[in-house]
Amino acid sequence: MLRRNTRLRREYLYKKSAEAKDRATSERKRKVHDALQNGTALPPELRADADALRAEMDLDDVAHETPANDIDSEYVSAGVADPRILLTTSHDPSSKLTQFLKEMKLIIPNCQRMNRGGHTIGEIMETCRADGFTDLVVLQEHRGIPDGLVVSHMPHGPTAYFGLTNVVMRHDIPGCAKVSEAFPHLILHNLTTRIGIRVGTILKHLFPVPKPDSRRVISFINQSDFIAFRHHVYSKEKADVHLHEVGPRFDMKLYQIKLGTIDQVEVENEWVLRPYMNTARKRQAL
Repeated sequence: MLRRNTRLRREYLYKKSAEAKDRATSERKRKVHDALQNGTALPPELRADADALRAEMDLDDVAHETPANDIDSEYVSAGVADPRILLTTSHDPSSKLTQFLKEMKLIIPNCQRMNRGGHTIGEIMETCRADGFTDLVVLQEHRGIPDGLVVSHMPHGPTAYFGLTNVVMRHDIPGCAKVSEAFPHLILHNLTTRIGIRVGTILKHLFPVPKPDSRRVISFINQSDFIAFRHHVYSKEKADVHLHEVGPRFDMKLYQIKLGTIDQVEVENEWVLRPYMNTARKRQAL
């Protein structure tokens, strides 16, 4: 089993490196094509390879003009079967984090809650792989306030790390509606960049495909790189539609995506929030 996991991991890393090279070559071809179309000078870094790139461009057909977007190839089998999620917390959770864990279990269908106890991350990951779980979600806290959420996809990643702010539990929302057990419709708003699409893919594959008549809606709304999570149900009365918040509600801030699982330390970072990024207010990652 260990040899098989090592071989699959090696194949996964090789495929990712090949995709990165194809993407870089396609970007160089695009710059050469734009320069020729607009009659502008070639960029200095491409002048030595311009003839070779033009020869490759002449041989490309429609299917190979742009590289296949296989950045989410970890999810190619998604939709064949409903996802199975294992939900747990950090060690020694407070009562508030335990309550938040129970409410998150109500949000995610096909979710199984696990008390952390003395289990290590390595033991939990082996359990997830052996029992056929598709994702592991870990909730974290600081001084009794939930402040972190980690989503790790099986069996080889990716792993997304989010910071949580403005967490409001269901019982703190006045007049909150009852939780529906129907599979929810998802709204992914303003996740338009390459990293934003990646984050949307990671989040949406935590949920199974809903039925068309489901009246439960979960929204991930990006504004200034903060993703607002909202949970609603709606009802219809003749021509009127009424929206009722179910809760909980919180804001998520992405700060890292790793090309590996949560138990792997020496893996490549696909994206990391750097300190200097906070000063570039006009630059949006998502």
